[in-house]
Amino acid sequence: MNSLRFAVVMLAASTFLGMPLAAQAQTTGAQHPTKTVGKPRQPHLVPSMIVLNARGAKLVGQKLVLEGISPNAIVFADRPIRSAGHALTAHLLEEWSAAAPDSFAKDAPSATVSVFRKTKADVVDAVVVLKSPKLEGDRLTFDVEILEGDLAGGDGAATVFLDIINLPVTRRTSLRSAWYAGAP
Repeated sequence: MNSLRFAVVMLAASTFLGMPLAAQAQTTGAQHPTKTVGKPRQPHLVPSMIVLNARGAKLVGQKLVLEGISPNAIVFADRPIRSAGHALTAHLLEEWSAAAPDSFAKDAPSATVSVFRKTKADVVDAVVVLKSPKLEGDRLTFDVEILEGDLAGGDGAATVFLDIINLPVTRRTSLRSAWYAGAP
């Protein structure tokens, strides 16, 4: 075992073994009151954009195949809130459930898919409408309507930018913090 690997293993082991002591130290002793900074305001829900990342993507006929999809998606709100965070990819896929009147199954979102090309150090893009997601392990497949572009030659990491702006209602994902609480 080389010295760097040995150091990493030892650091991981010491961290793992020290966690119960750290947890105990945090739970004992005096409880401190919570301090509020600024004026508390009533939160409201803010529509957010969604970003999915994967090891790769390809268009096969009318399907978008994302290999090595990240288990978490990035969500962010634009001005004036400018918040960002994460949501489970599996939770986001529930937005395509036909059970709700405002689901993506009835009003599918458009998205830009960008894939790096390793040899040319550039990107290929396609704009698609995302329908009927299927998650199997770390492979996510969508039925798509291709609006423009092509992913031919894209052999690197992929990012999917979902546009959910101007929706008339807040989606169910808001209950899982994909939309951010902010002040009016």
